Amino acid sequence: MTLMRPTLLAALLGTLPLMSQTTNYSAERVAGQGIEVLSLRDARARTEVRIAPKTGNNAYSMKVNGQEILYFPHSSAAEWAARPGMAGNPFLAPWANRIDGESYWVNGKQYHLNPGLGAYRKDGNGLPIHGLLLYAHDWEVVSLKASEADGAVATSRLVPHRDPARAAQFPFAHTIEMTYRLRDGVLDVQTAIVNESSAPLPVMIGYHTYYQIPGVPRDQWKVHVAARQHVTLGPKLTPTGETTSVSLADPAPLAGTQLDDVFTGLEQDASGWTPFWVEGGGKRITVEYGPRYTVSVIYAPPGREFICFEPMTGVTNQFNLAHEGKFAGLLQSVAPGARWVESFRVKTSGF
Repeated sequence: MTLMRPTLLAALLGTLPLMSQTTNYSAERVAGQGIEVLSLRDARARTEVRIAPKTGNNAYSMKVNGQEILYFPHSSAAEWAARPGMAGNPFLAPWANRIDGESYWVNGKQYHLNPGLGAYRKDGNGLPIHGLLLYAHDWEVVSLKASEADGAVATSRLVPHRDPARAAQFPFAHTIEMTYRLRDGVLDVQTAIVNESSAPLPVMIGYHTYYQIPGVPRDQWKVHVAARQHVTLGPKLTPTGETTSVSLADPAPLAGTQLDDVFTGLEQDASGWTPFWVEGGGKRITVEYGPRYTVSVIYAPPGREFICFEPMTGVTNQFNLAHEGKFAGLLQSVAPGARWVESFRVKTSGF
């Protein structure tokens, strides 16, 4: 893949329509939000998705028949962008979840993070968490269109290494394209990564999507965990290298249950997708992982009205664990010049 020069990319962006519309679908830039917002609509399915490209390219809203299924505890997109927090559909890269210290191993070499550059966050135990791109403001919209065949589609592109602080922390040149596609009431989130470096590019990405069932208390929800193995975590929530069989009921009631757990051995259906779901009050949200998402984190703290199904390409601390010979088979990489691509999708019923 050849990168476009900035002037050419700017010219292309200038030609993008403010709105593309068919009988059923529309894709448009929404005015009056205080920040750039994209809207994808499926009139037949009564579904709208809203995306904030300059705040991590986060799809922060998905309304089905007027009911919000993504947790977003803010009064407006502009308020959230001014003081961003975890909500909606955060993208985690170049590492998902935690690293067990301020260095990591890739391709047999150790790389050191620099907290002074301010390019990443730390968790309550002081561990680097959720990568470098959580609220990245340099995503560029490269396509916004609607058709009866393809639905409503928005594609944005990010070149992480153009930012010196990010390049210093993760010195592997690559380009990311994220495509949101709303069709037949289903939201498909596709991530494509092109390796532009001279070394294999490790792929340890994920999404930390927050779901809710409006009008139904959390303690009335039940969850289906489509996995065979539960990853044992140490006191700082990083894997020890051991696993046990999943022992949750199916479906498992959330009442009295706290989840902040890592699962692998995902159970694929006949088409190769892995379906997780949460339901309550006759409403169901199903999240289907494509086959390259081999790990799931499920986060459902008590007293909070959300659950996170987090598709990931490896376990927490995957870089360092693979170097130690643990979960090494899960670490994916992209050869120089090659492209990695995978999707997850969100379906609803009963809304």
